[in-house]
Amino acid sequence: MNWKTTFWQDFTIADRFGKSAVLDTYKRAFNEWKENYEYLTELVIVLNHKIWQWWEAGNKDFAALYDKLWKEADAYAVDNLKGDELTYFYRVTD
Repeated sequence: MNWKTTFWQDFTIADRFGKSAVLDTYKRAFNEWKENYEYLTELVIVLNHKIWQWWEAGNKDFAALYDKLWKEADAYAVDNLKGDELTYFYRVTD
């Protein structure tokens, strides 16, 4: 996949500063880009990958935080994307 955003890097930097930085990064990214279906799709993917990154690293607290954020962003996408945008979301996240 050719990434269009810097979400992975943004969250990786935020990880180093703790959960509040992750939450702040999420709020800024989600609020800024939730209307852009491609960026929203990437955000959902990155959040999902971060769940597994932290789970595998043994940090269940970070994994749980990313899981909460992923569920929120994923639900927003499923509830708000329509037509070709929703098809794109499902195709890319499958």
